[in-house]
Amino acid sequence: MQADDFGFGTQIRKSPYFDATVRWGATGFSVYNHMYIPRDFGDPEQNFWNLVNDAILCDVGVERQVEITGPDAAKFTQMLTCRDLSSMAVGQCKYILITNADGGILNDPILLRLAENHFWISLADSDILLWAQGVAVHSGLDVTIGEPDVSPLQLQGPMSGQIMQALFGDEILDLRYYWLREVELAGIPLIVSRTGWSSELGYEIYLRDGSKGDLLWETIMAAGLPFGLKPGHTSSIRRIEGGMLSFHADADMGTNPYELGLDRLVNLDMEADFIGKAALRRIKDRGVSRKQVGIIIDCEPLTGPNTTFWAIMRNGETIGKVTSAVYSPRLRKNIALAMVDAEHANVGAEVEVVTKSGPSHATVCERPFYDPKKQIAAA
Repeated sequence: MQADDFGFGTQIRKSPYFDATVRWGATGFSVYNHMYIPRDFGDPEQNFWNLVNDAILCDVGVERQVEITGPDAAKFTQMLTCRDLSSMAVGQCKYILITNADGGILNDPILLRLAENHFWISLADSDILLWAQGVAVHSGLDVTIGEPDVSPLQLQGPMSGQIMQALFGDEILDLRYYWLREVELAGIPLIVSRTGWSSELGYEIYLRDGSKGDLLWETIMAAGLPFGLKPGHTSSIRRIEGGMLSFHADADMGTNPYELGLDRLVNLDMEADFIGKAALRRIKDRGVSRKQVGIIIDCEPLTGPNTTFWAIMRNGETIGKVTSAVYSPRLRKNIALAMVDAEHANVGAEVEVVTKSGPSHATVCERPFYDPKKQIAAA
């Protein structure tokens, strides 16, 4: 298959790695942040095993960066998120929530602090560039908001550290979890962070010159082949095992942090008046009417992730919906993330899930389903 075989027109952008991914076997794509993202390199179960046993390289150029600079960059960035950034150091990364005036979640990105007044928001799938520019217009703050020429790759899996060592030398192993470093590889300017959307040991490699995308991909693959590196795509199996959110599936602007159990990302006591602070205080005081839970579905192994929300029933009444479901070959169970009425969010509660094959018995359980303390990724 040729790269030109994929196309909805020029309005759907291609990453700097697009041609390389097709060359290395990508046969299916989705659209994310108005860009193509590879979603098929063959068997998704094999992609999962490649990730958890060795390493995969993923084109995540769709994780666009919102760049915030200027004298008031730190103050403005804090305005966007309910997480307290007052102790965030230069060179640090944080998982944050961007909330609207009603306390709803607009995005759950990674924030990178490159310098005192220089931030990147590495986005999930929503138009936060436009949101940030709109907020800036009436903020009275001296900031510049834009989208830089930056495209990330994810190198994830237990062998990723050794591959990074082969690429960058021993000093890269000192990079701590959720920290970043400015580096070069074969003259290519990069930012490397110890982050990733896999719940495995991993790195994100941010290319700062789109013309070097093909060279960067091939350089990493060449270094990684002796360690079992394979081209791949972000794994729905592993991210659901790890309880990681997929925006628009497990969260959206109608979802608030307390429903997701993400209270740790909300600081109502900080002095900064972030967008949604008053609403989140009201939500916390009155409590939530629904909660995210894990679900084990007792049916034949699912043949792929759900593509619609599946109703969750109890005693003939709808009490919630399955937002993300998949069969885990490691756990040998159908696992799912779900949003249910708070009164039914008790571990052990028995419910019924209406899958595409019909009703199935299911049980509410804790999530994440695997490595709940994220010890693998933080190792």
